[in-house]
Formats: sequence, C-alpha cells, structure tokens
Amino acid sequence: MKKIIITILLVSLPYIVLGQTKLSGTHANLNLTCSNCHSCTIPTKENPCIKPCPRESLIRIDQKPEEGPRVIVIDKLRDTDIYAPVKFSHLAHAEMADMTGGCKTCHHYNPPGNVIGCSDCHETTRKRADISKPDLKGAYHQQCMNCHRSWSGKTDCNECHVIKEKAELKPVKAKDEKSKRIHPEIKTPDKILYNTKTDRGKFVTFYHNDHTDLFGLECSQCHSNESCAKCHSQIKKTVDVKRTFAEQHKRCSSCHDVKNNCSSCHSNKEAERFNHKITTGFDISKFHSKLTCVRCHTTPAKFTGLNKDCVTCHGTWSWDNFNHKVTGIVLDETHGELDCESCHKDKSYSKPVCSDCHEDLSYPKNIPGKLIKR
Repeated sequence: MKKIIITILLVSLPYIVLGQTKLSGTHANLNLTCSNCHSCTIPTKENPCIKPCPRESLIRIDQKPEEGPRVIVIDKLRDTDIYAPVKFSHLAHAEMADMTGGCKTCHHYNPPGNVIGCSDCHETTRKRADISKPDLKGAYHQQCMNCHRSWSGKTDCNECHVIKEKAELKPVKAKDEKSKRIHPEIKTPDKILYNTKTDRGKFVTFYHNDHTDLFGLECSQCHSNESCAKCHSQIKKTVDVKRTFAEQHKRCSSCHDVKNNCSSCHSNKEAERFNHKITTGFDISKFHSKLTCVRCHTTPAKFTGLNKDCVTCHGTWSWDNFNHKVTGIVLDETHGELDCESCHKDKSYSKPVCSDCHEDLSYPKNIPGKLIKR
C-alpha cells in the first residue's frame, strides 16, 4: 500500500508543482496556462519542452507611432567598408504598420514591457549554430525587401544604403526622438458602399466600425501584408489583372459563407446597419445589449448556429439561482411559489403562458406581480 501511495504522489507531482507555480514579473499579470510556454503535458526539469518564447500571444506593444523614436541608426553590422550605417525612418514605417498589424509587424517576438531590438534575438555573425533563425543581416533584409519590392519594384542596395564616402549621416539628436506624425492620419471610414458587377446584388454595404468594435475583428485580419504601395506604388500598372472569385472574397470568406449565401452581403439597395433583432430574430436589447459578441459566440469568426433557448447559455434556472425582478416584474406570493415551467412552457422565456391556470387572463394585459424599473 505504501508503494502505491508513493507511486501516485510521484505521478501527480508535476501537476501539483505546475498548479502551485506562481509567475513573476511581467508574466504575473497575464492570463497564461502551462500550454502557452510548454509543448508537452508534463514538463520536467530534464525535459521542460519550452516553446520558442515569447509566442505571438504574448506580444504586447500598445504604442502609437509618434510615441516611438523618429529615426533609428542601424549600425550594428560592421562587416563592410562600402556602405554607411542606415538612417531608418522608424516613425514613417510605424505609421504604415499601424494600418495593418501594428508594432508586431516588425517586432514579431516581443514580450510585454520594453521593446526589444532585432539584435536581441538575431546574431550579428553569419556563422551560427541555429541556422533556422536568420542572422541579423538576413533578418533586416527579409523584413524590408518584400515591401520595397512591391512599392518600387527595386531591391537594389542603394535603395536603402548610401556609399560611405557620399554619406552625410548626422547624429540623431534628442529632439528627433519624439515627433508629430509624418503621414496625415487616416480616418477610419464608418461606411463603404461597393458597387459590384454581379447580378446577385449590385451593392455591398460595409460598416467598418461594426466589424471592429462590435464583431471584434483586428485590423490585421483584413489589412494584412499591406504597405505604402497600396496608395503610393511607383510601379505603373499597364494590365488590369482580373481576380478570381476566391481572391475577391478572401477577406470576407473567413466569416461569411460567400459561396452559398450571397444575399448576406449583396443586395440591390444600400443595406442598413446590423441589427441583431432584425437579422437573427433574437432581440438582445433588453438583457444582452451590454455583452460583447464573444460572450455568446465563443468560436472566433463564427456567429451562427446558436440555439435561441435561454438554457443554451444559462443552464437550468430555479429560485435558488435566479432573481425574477431582473425581468422588471416582482412576482406576487401566488406566482412566486411556482416552478418556472408553470408559466414558461418548453423553456421559452420570451413570453409567459397563463391559459393553463387562468382561462380569462393573459400576459401582458395581466401581470403576475408588480412592475418595477430595471
């Protein structure tokens, strides 16, 4: 028996230790589980199975572009005698990134707190043990070349680098560290009306703020891999490239059934703003108006298929766990002793039924108690 107890304790020890471990520092305020950092179920000292840290879920840089430095001098690569250090316009690039994924577009592995530089993760030497991670020079070029190629069509060295003899690189002064915006602030549109060529509904009305504020979409979910080239491309387009059905509906298809339900977006007139009662038939104005969508629609980007019965979310109600006055009615003594199902048939709580007990009474003409202000 003693051996059995010892065996159980040894097996349970990792769970006990993990359950009692307290995170410290910047990790203490995060809602983390073991799986955020460990790839296995039972990490041990010999095999901690730690994931590359920090993961994307830990990236938190909540800064406005103008709160960062205006200019950064990139001078940690000293393996060349040809080019001068690069004077990098951080503010201009931060403003552009702010329209898509934010700071994590470049700072893609960054824990909460201080912003870490590229050299904190990427080695300056090309000879390195971990070849799966680019060296610093490779990381810089990998980060910059795609945007510059789409903007100007060029990735020549002199697009960013200046010959050392021709460089006039002045030191970055303290007053340059903070600055106003370079690019005029782009105001978020409230509504965009698209005029399409399809016969399934000429207009698509897109309410931008509904998707961000109400449905909780991040900017990067729609505006990913975008750059200055979208508006300021130096490449002249001579051919009008026709996009496929999938390409045209790529941004919408993650949430909408674009193949089988065209009418959810397309119509022959401008659509009204989203109204939960009109669109779904479920009125949330009385009891659910202050809730965010994700409180009920817990699966990301899925807003359909919920059962409208109250018990779907609330379970079984009884006098022990439900105060009836939240509905605006304080039940009288007679009705206060009844089970919920006596008035709410088939667990339908939208309107009570009186006919089982009262032949000549009905709701809302007759109230089973006292009306109060909610």
